Amino acid sequence: MKDKMKIGITCYPTYGGSGVVATELGIELASLGHEVHFISYAMPHRLNRFVENVFYHEVETSSYPLFEHSLYDLSLTSKMLEVIEYEKLDLMHVHYAIPHAVSAYLAKKVIQKSKKNIKIITTLHGTDITLMGLEPSFMPLVKFSIEESDGVTAVSRFLKEKTLTNFNISKEIEVIYNFIDTEKYKPSVDKTFRSHVASSGEKILIHTSNFRVVKRVTDTIRILEKVRKEVPVKLLLVGDGPDRSDCERLARELDVQKEVMFLGKQDALHEILGVADLFLMPSQSESFGLSALEAMSCGVPVVSSSVGGLPELINHADTGFIAEIGDVERMAKYVIDLLTNEKKYKQFSKNSRDRAVLNFEKKIIVPKYIEYYEKILSSN
Repeated sequence: MKDKMKIGITCYPTYGGSGVVATELGIELASLGHEVHFISYAMPHRLNRFVENVFYHEVETSSYPLFEHSLYDLSLTSKMLEVIEYEKLDLMHVHYAIPHAVSAYLAKKVIQKSKKNIKIITTLHGTDITLMGLEPSFMPLVKFSIEESDGVTAVSRFLKEKTLTNFNISKEIEVIYNFIDTEKYKPSVDKTFRSHVASSGEKILIHTSNFRVVKRVTDTIRILEKVRKEVPVKLLLVGDGPDRSDCERLARELDVQKEVMFLGKQDALHEILGVADLFLMPSQSESFGLSALEAMSCGVPVVSSSVGGLPELINHADTGFIAEIGDVERMAKYVIDLLTNEKKYKQFSKNSRDRAVLNFEKKIIVPKYIEYYEKILSSN
């Protein structure tokens, strides 16, 4: 087994959790001396600086007039083949089943024709299974790409069980949780920013997401409307997406627009989390809840829905509170409870930070990926 590996990583280069985890994993692997090659249609947004041992290969799609739609899947396969051959990769780690695992499978088959081999590891992050994977026309393809991968990981026990059940798969799936840099995401208070956001000393609620229906961002505004009757409070909404207009409209309808601040997409999330008192995650579906982990690492307790992998991350009545989907009334009561009980709040804050450090720190999780890589590379 090689001490240092050459690893290809393909992910969506967006603000979503899968792209964030894949990029941070690659950066951490590179810091440990492994050679990492990112293959995607754009530079991952977390890869915004020079990192030693990290290389980026852009997938270029054809604009030939005959093709009405972009052939990204095949363009990705071609770029994978190129990088695998010329950079002599040991394995490809793809994040998201469609299309990445499918493209990797095609590349593996082409490479085998020249008597070479490449190991393919697929990490499932959530919507590739819970949403896209259940689209009838995609189900056989997702099932095939998972079964044909040399190794498969999932970011929570919930997602593993969902995958095995939904697709009737017998393949072994390794659960490796998402991770956090607890030195970057740590408790801190920017008094200047906090005074700007809450000039009268209000408590600060925060939510970050891609503002899609599944995130139920409008519920955070309904929670705010109830909490403000008991506690002076402000709500910071970080991110952007299809539901933002509905959120802005609802804030006006409930006459809380002055208590809601839309910050849009932000890169310095760790600095913003530092001013928050509570994190809200009322999602309809959440395979892990990376943004909740980021908040916990900053000592910010979480009030969330009881879906997916969130109960594996959040300890109810210890690091935060969990309620049923859409139970805005109960979530608001939990928020009021924590914001009006200083001793209880401080204990929840400490518990949140401790849980992140002791269970999800990158120095704990990344070695599990390396160990899994070595296991797959040594298998027949």
